Amino acid sequence: MFEDRRDAGIKLAKELERYRETDVLVFAIPRGGVEVGCQVAKHLNADLSLLVTRKLPFPDNPEAGFGAIAEDGSTFIFEDAAMWLSENLIDRIVEAQYEEIRRRIDVLRKGKPLPEMTGRTVILVDDGLAMGSTMRASIKLCRNKEASKLVVAVPVAGREVAEDIGNLVDDIVVLEIPANFMAVAQVYRNWYDVSDEEVLEILEKGCK
Repeated sequence: MFEDRRDAGIKLAKELERYRETDVLVFAIPRGGVEVGCQVAKHLNADLSLLVTRKLPFPDNPEAGFGAIAEDGSTFIFEDAAMWLSENLIDRIVEAQYEEIRRRIDVLRKGKPLPEMTGRTVILVDDGLAMGSTMRASIKLCRNKEASKLVVAVPVAGREVAEDIGNLVDDIVVLEIPANFMAVAQVYRNWYDVSDEEVLEILEKGCK
């Protein structure tokens, strides 16, 4: 059990000690992954940036998703889930989420482009993996940008998703794999939706 995302980030960073001082690039996936990624980057003395990825939500159940899209357009869609939606509806959902991606880049990253990752080791950090769709889209983006080594680091994930994601990258670090995994929130004592304002405050304070 983690007290909050800061606590999870500190503990996660210690498990990534082998990457300390190795010119790695840490990407935090906003918004929930920012505090976690911030603590990781601080401990590893690594560069930090935000990689903006959005879940593609079902129209009648926004909490559930059928895939995700990353800021370069890299898309992952669960085939079975997408069977229930028309191509036209999927396109509209993708466009709506891409609009939100552009907004977040402007607000949270001040419109700056992604750092160059060609030939670098990249660590992708979030506050946990549920279905893993946003992480899969993020991995696609990093592969497209020719990162030399890809690492996924999260405080919690279900066993099957952790194994699936692990097969897509060079290294994966997951602190907790609960036997009865229901949701990322179950391992956090203090869990809430992170706002734009909090993300900006975390970045401004330098992950203190």
